[in-house]
Amino acid sequence: MNQNCLTHQQFDVIIVGSGAAGLYSALCVPQKYSIALVTKDKLKRGASNWAQGGIAAAIHPQDSPQLHLQDTLKAGAGLCDEEAVKYLVENAVASIHSLLALGVEFDRQNGNLATTLEAAHSFPRVLHAADTTGKAIVSILRQKVLESPNIQVYEQAYALSLWTEDNQCKGICLLFENQVYWLAARAVILATGGGGQVFAHTTNPEVSTGDGVALAWRRGAVLRDLEFFQFHPTALNLPPAPRFLISEAVRGEGAYIIDESGRRFLFDYHPQGELAPRDVVSRAIYLHLQKTSPDPAHAKVYLDLRHLDRQRIEYRFPNIIQKCQQWGVDLFAQPIPVSPAAHYWMGGVMVGLDNKTTLERLYAIGEVASTGVHGANRLASNSLLECIVFAEGFRCLSLHSFSPPTPPTAVKPLPDDWQQEMPLISHIRKNLPVTMWEGAGICRTQEGLEKALTKIYSWQEELAQLSICQFIYSLSPSCNYQLLSPLAQSHLKLAAETLNLVDIGYLIVKSALFRTESRGGHFRLDYPHPDSSWQTHTLIQDNKWYKQEKP
Repeated sequence: MNQNCLTHQQFDVIIVGSGAAGLYSALCVPQKYSIALVTKDKLKRGASNWAQGGIAAAIHPQDSPQLHLQDTLKAGAGLCDEEAVKYLVENAVASIHSLLALGVEFDRQNGNLATTLEAAHSFPRVLHAADTTGKAIVSILRQKVLESPNIQVYEQAYALSLWTEDNQCKGICLLFENQVYWLAARAVILATGGGGQVFAHTTNPEVSTGDGVALAWRRGAVLRDLEFFQFHPTALNLPPAPRFLISEAVRGEGAYIIDESGRRFLFDYHPQGELAPRDVVSRAIYLHLQKTSPDPAHAKVYLDLRHLDRQRIEYRFPNIIQKCQQWGVDLFAQPIPVSPAAHYWMGGVMVGLDNKTTLERLYAIGEVASTGVHGANRLASNSLLECIVFAEGFRCLSLHSFSPPTPPTAVKPLPDDWQQEMPLISHIRKNLPVTMWEGAGICRTQEGLEKALTKIYSWQEELAQLSICQFIYSLSPSCNYQLLSPLAQSHLKLAAETLNLVDIGYLIVKSALFRTESRGGHFRLDYPHPDSSWQTHTLIQDNKWYKQEKP
C-alpha cells in the first residue's frame, strides 16, 4: 500500500471518507479491486472515532431481531423503511461476529459479551468497549486497511467535485499536495459522514461539513429527509471546552438530568424521563430552559451521577471521567453541566439496500446516506451498526461491465489571487452555524426558517461572485492543476467546505419549511403535531422538493 503518494490516477474503487463506514467498506470490497481511500484529515479523525455509547445487536438469547426492529420503528416515528430495518437487525449479530473476528474487543461479563440499556431500547442490547466503542472499532479497521496491499490511502486530500457524465459517476476531482487531480474509477463510494458543523453547537468533529451530500446534490443525485437532524441532549456545556458528548449510556446506567434547582424535570414532558427518545429529551431541555431561564440560549442543565456506584462508573466511563476532570468537573462530587447539541443527521443521499444512489456507479454509506433505517429519529447505537451491516454488502460488488475513463495527463499552473477573498469566506463560515442554530435548530418556526433562508441566499450570491468559488464550480476533467501559491491549498479547502456548508444549510432550511408538521428530529412550534399526510419522505433533486409516493 502506498500512503500519501499519488502513483496513478485510475482505480477500481474510490472511497471518500475514513470513519467506520469508509474503512469497513474498503475491507469488504473484494481484494481483487484496487482502492483509493481519500480522507481530508489524518486517518485517525472522524465522528466514528468519537462514538461512545456502543453498537446495538440482539445477541442475548432473550432478545430478538424482531424486538430490535420494533424499537427502531418506534423511534423512527413512522418514517423508517421497514425492509431496510429488517436487513439491519437481521444481519446485526453476523456483523458483530465479523468485528470480533477482526480483533475488536468488546467488554465482557462472566466471559460473555456485556450489554447495556440505552434510551428507547426495550432490552439491554448495546455492546460497548468502555465508553470509547467507536475508537475501539475504528482503530482495528484502520490497522487492517493499512495492512491491505490493494488499498492506497490519501491523507489530507480533499474531494472538490464528482466526475459525472450521462448520469454515471466516473471518479472525483481531488485536491492533494498542492495539486488538483482527476482520479478515475469504476465506482465511487461516499462515506463522508454528517454535517454537524453547520450548527453552532455540535458534538461532531471539525471534518463534519456535509461534503458528500453537497457533492452528490450538485451532480443531480436524489437526497432524502434532510430536515431530520438529531440533537443530542447531553453535550458538555462548559465554555471554552469543546462540546464533548456525554454518552446516552450514562443515562442508561441511571444518571439523572436536573435543573438549576436540582429537580428531575423530564418527567413533566415524558413518562420515561431520562430514558425517553433523545429528540424528546433535547426538546424538553430546550423548552424547560425557555420557561425557567432569563438567557435560555446560554443556559444549561446538569447530568447527575453522584448517586451511582463509583466502581461501576469508573469501569464503564473512564473517558468521560477523564474529559470532565480535564475541564475541572469531578463527576463523583458534582453534576456535569450539559445542554443539547447537533449530533446526527438522519437524512442524506438516498440509497437502496445495495448502497446505490440514483447516479450510476455512485454509492453512499454511513451518515452521508439515507438508507431508511433511522426514519425521523435514529435509535441509539444503530449508527455504527448501520455502517458495518451495509458495508458487508460490498463483498458482492461486481465491476466487470465498466472500464474507468482515462484521466487527464495535462497539468496547468494555477496562479491564484484569492487572498483578498478569504475574509468574506471566513465571515460566512463563522456566521452560518449561528444562523442555522437560531433559525433551524431544535425548535423551528416559519418565521425563523425564512429569516435564515434569506441570509443563506445572500451568502450564496456573494460566494458565486468570488473567483475561487467560480474555479471550484467550473472544474472539468480536461486537465489537472498545479497550485503555485503556498497558501492556495488551504484557501481552496476552506472555500470548498464553506460552499458545502452553505449548500447543506440551504437544503436543511428548505426541507424544514417544506415539512409542515413535527416528527422525530424535526420540530416546528407552528406545526407542533404529526400529520398523517406527511408520513412520507421528503425527496430533493436539484432545486425541487417533493413527497415520496407511498407504495
